[in-house]
Amino acid sequence: MKKHRKQEKKKKKNAGAIILRVLASVLLAAVILMCVPLTVPRFFGYQIYTVISGSMEPDIPLGSLVYVHEIDPETVMEGDVIAYYSGTNGSIITHRVVYNQTVAKNFITKGDANDIEDMVPVEYDRLLGIVVKTIPKLGQLMTVFTETRGKLLAAGLLVVSVLLHVIAGALGEKRE
Repeated sequence: MKKHRKQEKKKKKNAGAIILRVLASVLLAAVILMCVPLTVPRFFGYQIYTVISGSMEPDIPLGSLVYVHEIDPETVMEGDVIAYYSGTNGSIITHRVVYNQTVAKNFITKGDANDIEDMVPVEYDRLLGIVVKTIPKLGQLMTVFTETRGKLLAAGLLVVSVLLHVIAGALGEKRE
């Protein structure tokens, strides 16, 4: 009878350790998956931005994550979506090229949701690159993880994951 109870206790401890390990692994995987879209593309020369206006809707919705790759300004085609520095406040704008004026070395751009072309041409030296990929809504989530509280949350999740693995290890050792 005592032997049977001991075996049941071992099974409960073993199940608890397994559950904790699985939970810790899920937390760790979640943190890694949240960081991958923000880090890995940078190694391949992509810049990543979050769209904070609706000027390119519906093609690029508000809150989208955009991946921008550097490009030679002369090769930009009409219809390409580019990212560039604003001439007034240095903010980053993502608009479609209406004309690439190679002689004047500037672009005439327009937001898809806007009725008219942008009033000020975009000089080549303000070009960041061409938008090669957009992921709707992901920019909103990623904005959280680039702010201090998001970084603290990610660090906290990593600490909790490690602690759960340590506790699971301790439970597993006690059963033996």
